[in-house]
Amino acid sequence: MVHSWAKLRLKSDPQKKIEIAREVFEIIALAAHSSDERRRTEDWIFEQRVMPHIDAVTKHLEDFEEISSLTTADGSHTLGDVYLRHGQPNKALEWYSRALTGYEKTFGVDHPITLTAVHQMALVFRIQGQYDKALEWYGRALAGREKALGADHPGTLNTVQDMGLVFNNQGQYDKALEWYGRALAGKEKALGIGHPDTLTTVHNMALVFKNQRQYDKALQWYGRVLAGAEKIFGVDHPDTLTTVHSMAVVFTYQGQYAKALESYERALAGREKALGTGHPRTQNTIRCLIRLHEKFGQTDKAHGLRKRLHVSTGPSN
Repeated sequence: MVHSWAKLRLKSDPQKKIEIAREVFEIIALAAHSSDERRRTEDWIFEQRVMPHIDAVTKHLEDFEEISSLTTADGSHTLGDVYLRHGQPNKALEWYSRALTGYEKTFGVDHPITLTAVHQMALVFRIQGQYDKALEWYGRALAGREKALGADHPGTLNTVQDMGLVFNNQGQYDKALEWYGRALAGKEKALGIGHPDTLTTVHNMALVFKNQRQYDKALQWYGRVLAGAEKIFGVDHPDTLTTVHSMAVVFTYQGQYAKALESYERALAGREKALGTGHPRTQNTIRCLIRLHEKFGQTDKAHGLRKRLHVSTGPSN
């Protein structure tokens, strides 16, 4: 209502509307920004509250190109991160594209800041399943980062790791392990074995072993991630719960259904609290629990969970 009222009041003064819209954009982007690597559950909840305001501001902008020229690319990048974290890659791609345009204009195409946006564009394409396009953008980011930052810089290693993700998604597991191994060795040396970025690579290694049906080895690597994530983020943080969910999947494949049920229920309770029932990750856990209950003929429990399902096209992990 406030947005609609302001739009009506400012209809006769387009320049004033642009100025106020710019100020609102910058306030929202600043509020959504978090420099703390150890993201808390409260941060996720806050971002969910901010997102409708982002949508409202964007909706009321009649000439976004003019607004875009007045705002910082950093704000657009921040909002891209928000939408990506909350399972909306299409919107994330829009904001990253705006950020990239601004960075290229301000810093040039090979500046490390520009390459960060390039990397994020590749990440979105990977999530969307556009693997050839993802590899193309990752290749640009990797070449630029190796030149500007060095082969062993954490930023470069993040791109190396994400190249492994693409190969894993394509089923090229040996190639994926090769890229992950390079990333892990570099991160352990540069950041330490318990750093969040290092644990991300460990998690990805576990995923490859799961895909190769080396379940014991997968659980060993997931266990390392879980111990580190619980220490760094806390037991109910979304990143921690991603590992809990992944371990439940492996337990299911192994036939350890009691452990799988326990892990899924923990992941679901935490994800509903932190992300909401409609989030793609929460929905994926609900679907997995439904299948598990159906396997044992627990139709009442499965039916109860189905009532909490929504249409979702986001990533499932």
